[in-house]
Amino acid sequence: MGLEEKLPNGIVLASVESLVNWTRKASLWPATFGLACCAIEMMTSGAPRYDLGRFGMEVFRPSPRQADLMIVAGRVTNKMAPVLRQIYDQMAEPRWVLAMGVCASSGGMFNNYAVVQGVDHVVPVDMYLPGCPPRPEMLIDAILKLHQKIQNEPLGPVRAELAAERRAQGEKLELLPSSEKYAKKDRKTGEVKAEHVW
Repeated sequence: MGLEEKLPNGIVLASVESLVNWTRKASLWPATFGLACCAIEMMTSGAPRYDLGRFGMEVFRPSPRQADLMIVAGRVTNKMAPVLRQIYDQMAEPRWVLAMGVCASSGGMFNNYAVVQGVDHVVPVDMYLPGCPPRPEMLIDAILKLHQKIQNEPLGPVRAELAAERRAQGEKLELLPSSEKYAKKDRKTGEVKAEHVW
Protein backbone atom coordinates (compact mmCIF):
# COMPACT_ATOMS: atom_id res chain seq x y z
CA MET A 1 0.00 0.00 0.00
CA GLY A 2 1.73 3.11 -1.21
CA LEU A 3 1.11 6.59 -2.47
CA GLU A 4 0.61 5.29 -6.01
CA GLU A 5 -2.62 3.53 -5.00
CA LYS A 6 -4.14 6.74 -3.61
CA LEU A 7 -3.50 8.79 -6.77
CA PRO A 8 -5.81 8.75 -9.81
CA ASN A 9 -4.70 7.12 -13.07
CA GLY A 10 -2.42 9.20 -15.27
CA ILE A 11 -0.22 10.52 -12.44
CA VAL A 12 3.48 9.69 -12.73
CA LEU A 13 5.85 9.97 -9.78
CA ALA A 14 9.56 10.55 -10.45
CA SER A 15 12.48 12.54 -9.11
CA VAL A 16 13.66 15.63 -10.98
CA GLU A 17 17.05 13.94 -11.47
CA SER A 18 15.56 10.88 -13.19
CA LEU A 19 13.25 13.06 -15.31
CA VAL A 20 16.08 15.35 -16.48
CA ASN A 21 18.36 12.38 -17.22
CA TRP A 22 15.54 10.65 -19.10
CA THR A 23 15.08 13.68 -21.35
CA ARG A 24 18.85 13.92 -21.90
CA LYS A 25 19.21 10.28 -22.91
CA ALA A 26 16.11 10.39 -25.12
CA SER A 27 17.34 13.36 -27.16
CA LEU A 28 21.04 12.86 -27.82
CA TRP A 29 22.24 14.80 -30.85
CA PRO A 30 25.44 13.31 -32.30
CA ALA A 31 28.11 15.44 -33.94
CA THR A 32 29.45 14.22 -37.27
CA PHE A 33 33.07 13.24 -36.75
CA GLY A 34 33.84 10.34 -39.09
CA LEU A 35 37.54 9.95 -39.83
CA ALA A 36 37.97 6.52 -41.46
CA CYS A 37 36.16 3.28 -42.30
CA CYS A 38 34.18 3.27 -39.02
CA ALA A 39 32.33 6.32 -40.35
CA ILE A 40 30.62 4.15 -43.00
CA GLU A 41 29.23 1.90 -40.25
CA MET A 42 28.15 4.99 -38.28
CA MET A 43 26.31 6.36 -41.33
CA THR A 44 24.69 2.96 -41.89
CA SER A 45 23.32 2.96 -38.35
CA GLY A 46 21.46 6.19 -39.15
CA ALA A 47 19.95 4.67 -42.32
CA PRO A 48 16.43 3.16 -42.39
CA ARG A 49 17.58 -0.43 -41.84
CA TYR A 50 18.98 0.28 -38.34
CA ASP A 51 17.18 3.59 -37.72
CA LEU A 52 18.79 5.62 -34.95
CA GLY A 53 15.67 7.79 -35.18
CA ARG A 54 14.03 5.35 -32.75
CA PHE A 55 16.26 6.88 -30.06
CA GLY A 56 15.82 10.53 -31.08
CA MET A 57 19.16 10.60 -32.95
CA GLU A 58 18.08 10.70 -36.57
CA VAL A 59 19.98 13.86 -37.49
CA PHE A 60 23.76 14.04 -37.18
CA ARG A 61 24.47 17.67 -36.35
CA PRO A 62 26.99 19.51 -38.54
CA SER A 63 27.48 22.19 -35.88
CA PRO A 64 29.09 21.28 -32.54
CA ARG A 65 26.98 23.92 -30.79
CA GLN A 66 23.88 21.84 -31.51
CA ALA A 67 25.42 18.49 -30.51
CA ASP A 68 25.95 16.76 -27.18
CA LEU A 69 27.38 13.39 -28.28
CA MET A 70 30.62 13.05 -30.24
CA ILE A 71 31.07 9.69 -31.94
CA VAL A 72 34.76 9.55 -32.89
CA ALA A 73 34.68 7.02 -35.73
CA GLY A 74 38.15 6.13 -36.99
CA ARG A 75 41.79 6.91 -36.36
CA VAL A 76 42.80 10.32 -35.04
CA THR A 77 46.06 11.69 -36.39
CA ASN A 78 48.22 14.23 -34.60
CA LYS A 79 47.17 16.84 -37.19
CA MET A 80 43.49 16.14 -36.51
CA ALA A 81 43.77 16.07 -32.68
CA PRO A 82 43.59 19.90 -32.19
CA VAL A 83 40.52 20.05 -34.45
CA LEU A 84 38.89 17.24 -32.44
CA ARG A 85 39.57 19.10 -29.20
CA GLN A 86 38.24 22.39 -30.61
CA ILE A 87 34.99 20.75 -31.72
CA TYR A 88 34.66 19.08 -28.30
CA ASP A 89 35.17 22.43 -26.55
CA GLN A 90 32.43 24.02 -28.68
CA MET A 91 29.85 21.35 -27.81
CA ALA A 92 27.08 22.09 -25.34
CA GLU A 93 27.24 20.86 -21.74
CA PRO A 94 26.58 18.14 -20.71
CA ARG A 95 28.42 16.30 -23.47
CA TRP A 96 29.54 12.74 -24.03
CA VAL A 97 32.14 11.02 -26.22
CA LEU A 98 31.92 7.55 -27.75
CA ALA A 99 35.16 6.12 -29.19
CA MET A 100 34.04 3.92 -32.09
CA GLY A 101 36.42 1.25 -33.30
CA VAL A 102 39.81 0.02 -32.19
CA CYS A 103 41.65 2.90 -33.90
CA ALA A 104 39.80 5.56 -31.90
CA SER A 105 40.05 3.51 -28.71
CA SER A 106 43.75 2.58 -28.77
CA GLY A 107 45.35 3.52 -32.08
CA GLY A 108 44.63 0.08 -33.52
CA MET A 109 47.16 -1.32 -35.98
CA PHE A 110 48.63 2.15 -36.57
CA ASN A 111 51.33 2.16 -33.89
CA ASN A 112 53.39 5.05 -35.29
CA TYR A 113 54.25 8.70 -34.72
CA ALA A 114 51.38 10.07 -36.82
CA VAL A 115 48.37 8.45 -35.11
CA VAL A 116 47.12 9.28 -31.60
CA GLN A 117 47.18 6.08 -29.54
CA GLY A 118 43.68 6.45 -28.21
CA VAL A 119 41.34 9.44 -28.42
CA ASP A 120 41.28 9.61 -24.61
CA HIS A 121 44.61 11.45 -24.87
CA VAL A 122 42.68 14.34 -26.46
CA VAL A 123 39.14 14.26 -24.97
CA PRO A 124 37.56 12.37 -22.05
CA VAL A 125 35.79 9.22 -23.33
CA ASP A 126 32.54 7.93 -21.82
CA MET A 127 32.11 4.73 -23.84
CA TYR A 128 34.56 2.56 -25.78
CA LEU A 129 33.30 0.45 -28.68
CA PRO A 130 35.73 -2.23 -29.93
CA GLY A 131 35.84 -3.69 -33.42
CA CYS A 132 37.49 -3.09 -36.76
CA PRO A 133 35.09 -1.73 -37.90
CA PRO A 134 32.24 -2.37 -35.43
CA ARG A 135 28.89 -3.25 -36.96
CA PRO A 136 25.93 -0.84 -36.70
CA GLU A 137 24.28 -3.20 -34.20
CA MET A 138 27.34 -2.82 -31.96
CA LEU A 139 27.14 0.96 -32.19
CA ILE A 140 23.45 0.90 -31.25
CA ASP A 141 24.26 -1.39 -28.31
CA ALA A 142 26.99 1.04 -27.15
CA ILE A 143 24.54 3.95 -27.46
CA LEU A 144 22.00 2.06 -25.33
CA LYS A 145 24.67 1.44 -22.70
CA LEU A 146 25.51 5.14 -22.81
CA HIS A 147 21.79 5.85 -22.28
CA GLN A 148 21.92 3.71 -19.15
CA LYS A 149 24.98 5.62 -17.92
CA ILE A 150 23.32 9.00 -18.62
CA GLN A 151 20.15 7.89 -16.80
CA ASN A 152 22.18 7.30 -13.62
CA GLU A 153 24.30 10.48 -13.73
CA PRO A 154 24.05 12.79 -10.70
CA LEU A 155 22.56 16.26 -10.98
CA GLY A 156 24.45 18.99 -9.14
CA PRO A 157 27.56 18.99 -6.95
CA VAL A 158 25.91 17.47 -3.84
CA ARG A 159 24.59 14.46 -5.72
CA ALA A 160 27.93 14.13 -7.53
CA GLU A 161 29.68 13.85 -4.14
CA LEU A 162 27.20 11.19 -3.02
CA ALA A 163 27.75 9.24 -6.25
CA ALA A 164 31.55 9.50 -5.78
CA GLU A 165 31.19 8.12 -2.24
CA ARG A 166 29.09 5.18 -3.52
CA ARG A 167 31.71 4.44 -6.21
CA ALA A 168 34.47 4.59 -3.56
CA GLN A 169 32.56 1.97 -1.53
CA GLY A 170 32.60 -0.35 -4.55
CA GLU A 171 29.14 0.28 -6.03
CA LYS A 172 29.19 -0.02 -9.82
CA LEU A 173 26.65 0.68 -12.52
CA GLU A 174 25.61 -2.62 -14.06
CA LEU A 175 25.43 -2.29 -17.85
CA LEU A 176 23.05 -4.94 -19.16
CA PRO A 177 23.31 -6.19 -22.74
CA SER A 178 20.58 -4.49 -24.75
CA SER A 179 19.53 -7.89 -26.12
CA GLU A 180 18.65 -8.88 -22.54
CA LYS A 181 17.29 -5.52 -21.38
CA TYR A 182 14.88 -4.98 -24.28
CA ALA A 183 13.94 -8.62 -24.96
CA LYS A 184 10.45 -9.91 -24.29
CA LYS A 185 10.26 -11.57 -20.88
CA ASP A 186 7.96 -14.22 -19.46
CA ARG A 187 5.52 -12.49 -17.08
CA LYS A 188 5.53 -15.27 -14.50
CA THR A 189 9.23 -16.19 -14.33
CA GLY A 190 10.85 -12.98 -15.62
CA GLU A 191 13.16 -14.97 -17.91
CA VAL A 192 14.01 -13.84 -21.43
CA LYS A 193 12.00 -15.58 -24.15
CA ALA A 194 14.13 -17.16 -26.87
CA GLU A 195 12.62 -15.89 -30.11
CA HIS A 196 15.54 -15.61 -32.53
CA VAL A 197 16.85 -18.69 -34.30
CA TRP A 198 20.12 -18.07 -36.14
